[in-house]
This record gives sequence, structure tokens and C-alpha cells, in this order.
Amino acid sequence: MTSILLQQVRVIDPVSGTDQIADVLLSNGYIQLVASNISDIPSNTHIQDCRGLVLGTGLVDLYSHSGEPGFEERETFSSLLQAAAAGGFTRISILPDTSPPIDNPAVVAQLHNKSRGAEEQRSRGEDNSPTPLLNIWGAITLEVAGKQMTELAELAAAGVVGFADRQPLENLVLVRRVLEYLQPLAKPIALWCCDRQLMGNGVMREGADSIRFGLPGNPAASETSAIAALIELVAAMGTPVHIMRVSTARSVELIAAAKAQNLPITASTSWLHLLLDTQAVKSYNPSLRLEPPLGNPADLKALRQAVRTGIIDAIAIDHTPYTYEEKTVAFAEAPPGAIGFELALPLLWQSLVETGEFTALELWRALSSRPAECLNQTPSAIAPEQKTELTLFDPQQSWKVERKSLRTLSDNTPWLGQQLQGKVVQIWC
Repeated sequence: MTSILLQQVRVIDPVSGTDQIADVLLSNGYIQLVASNISDIPSNTHIQDCRGLVLGTGLVDLYSHSGEPGFEERETFSSLLQAAAAGGFTRISILPDTSPPIDNPAVVAQLHNKSRGAEEQRSRGEDNSPTPLLNIWGAITLEVAGKQMTELAELAAAGVVGFADRQPLENLVLVRRVLEYLQPLAKPIALWCCDRQLMGNGVMREGADSIRFGLPGNPAASETSAIAALIELVAAMGTPVHIMRVSTARSVELIAAAKAQNLPITASTSWLHLLLDTQAVKSYNPSLRLEPPLGNPADLKALRQAVRTGIIDAIAIDHTPYTYEEKTVAFAEAPPGAIGFELALPLLWQSLVETGEFTALELWRALSSRPAECLNQTPSAIAPEQKTELTLFDPQQSWKVERKSLRTLSDNTPWLGQQLQGKVVQIWC
């Protein structure tokens, strides 16, 4: 096979902690050599001038939503994988809120077969685009009255990456049982902490802005009280837990205190909660209707600092596609969620790295190695004899966010119609 030499590319490897300009030689699906200047170039090598480009380990998404099965008008399995690849992701993880939900081995097998079919199509040369690795979260509960647990052991044997649920688990007796039953399976458990009763009909974070904009407020306590209760259960049971969708400054304080006590807790926030706060809601753009809602300015500041310091381990994309008709309604009536695969890296890079608030390594670590560790997976690395799981990114390339430029089928994003800087050139996986 033809080798590829990426010349003078900026190499960002969070595993080794290196950020350097180097030549990188790829061949037969492996990294052959990384050096400041490679002069002994094999024959039949394709040489690519990569000055100004960034080569990082493949991005890893902790949790996102698939339209298929059940909501193919929002997103098909094929478009989901294409959007992820276009955004630089080499591993993605889908939540079990499909229709039917991922609550039995048959659905898991169906999705794995689709993933294998995409890979076989690529290997036959029918589609030259790389296919990200698919991780599947298994449902914790069945959609029945009383919230019964699924057959957790059967789902684990079917190959789910871990266990999550479609909605917050508010019954603490059930949560305790779940932690007890899942402990011997040694699979990640991802829980969204939210008290629906405290949340009420709130559609944005409670505070001065919610009053100013005339929208029902969702108090921070709806999240923090649920996190505090979960931390108490983890302390009692000892079962490792991943806390999803952290969105408030007080939540950061609770998680920091739990980690200081060496409790087995990891946490993530969504990329949108690191870019925008409640002040953005003044546009009433339905794509900013999220769960949890965007935080107040103090929340945004605390979340950014928590990601930099590792209190929040990872940045999740939580890609949530909806059709034009579903989202083109009043803000309070819109279903919560926004797309993100193709937008997250360019916007985070420009907002955090280019401004100097984050180093490139800090951002890449939160999008690549730490999410893999939260999934109990080995992070990719840029070193000889490592498999080529890589993302090549051009921070300076300009492009417009519009229907024809997106691989996802949906366009529910507040950046629709805007010009962005930064685009993924290629992935290897």
C-alpha cells in the first residue's frame, strides 16, 4: 500500500503530552515514524505538505443521539457516521433513546450489523470515507410503568459500551439497585442528574436573564440536588459513575469535593455549555432550547475552568438532530437539543484555543483521551507502531454552515447561515 508522509504538521498528542511540529509517516494502517524531519522516504509515498495544519488523536464522543431506528427523517445511521467523520470523530457513542429503544440484545445486534455493513462497504471500495467506531449505550430501564430494569447482563454480553437511560432516574431506590446490579459487570454507567419536579416547566436557567426574557426558569437546584443525592449513593455503594450534562457552577463544586474524597466519579459537560450562556437566549432561537439549559455567565466560567483542571473530565457533543418542522416553533415549545458533530471542534478551537484561554493540548485532551478513558477504552496515541486513529484539522479554513455543507440531515444549530473558521481535513480510523 502507498505510504503517506504528513510534512511539518502540528502534532497534538494528549497521551504523551506533546505539542510539536513534526513529520509523520503512515503506512498499512499504522504510524511508522514521528520525527522532526524524515528524509529517508519509502518509494510510492504520497507526500502532503501540512504546514499550518493540526494532527491530533481521533476525537471521541461520549454520547449523542441517533435518528435511526425510528426517526430517520432526523438522522439516518449513515448520515450520523458521515457527520461524525466530517467533524473529526473516530469513535462515537449513541444513547438508547431510539425507537425501539436499545433495551434488548436484538436492537444492539441490529446496530452493530449496520456499523459492520458500513465498514465492509468501505473495504470493498464502494465508499472511501473512513467509518468511525460505533459504541452503543444500553438502556438501564424499560419503557413501562414503574421503571423496571432491563436485562443488564444480557445487554452487557451483547456488546454495549455501558449503560445510560433516556431520561433522568429520579427514583433513588431504583438508582441504588442499579448501582448494585451493575457493579460486577464493570461497564461504565452514565447518569443525567435532574429533578423534574424542581425543574417544573422551566425552559432556560433561572436568573436575571430568564426574568428579562420572560421565559420560565429552571433552577440550578434541579441539577445540583440530584447530583448531591447521586454522590451520596456512590459513596455508599462504591460503584463508578459518570455524571452527564453538568451545567452549573455549584455542580462543579460538588463534583470537585467528591473527587477530593477519591469517589469513583467522572463527569462531562456539553460543548455548547462551554461556548454560550443565558445571554444568548435573547435571540429566542429554538436551537438554543437545550436540556440542561445554557448556564448563567458564572456557570460558563466555572465549567471552562473545570474542564481545564480535569474536574470535568470530558466534553461531550450530545448531537441531537431534529427536523425543520420540529424546531420551527416558539422557543418554549421546541424539543430540546442541537446538532454538533461538524461544528464543535472549529468553534471550540476558535473560542478557547485561539483566544489563549485553553492550550491546544487541554482542548484535545477533553475531546479525545479523557472521553475514551470515561468509556474504559484505551486512548489513541501518535507514536510509532500505533494504529492510525487520527484527525487532521485546518484551523484557518473558512466555510459557511448551511444545508449543503453539512453531512447531518438536520440543521438545528444557532450557527446556521454563519461563516466559521476551522474545518477537519481528514480522519484515519
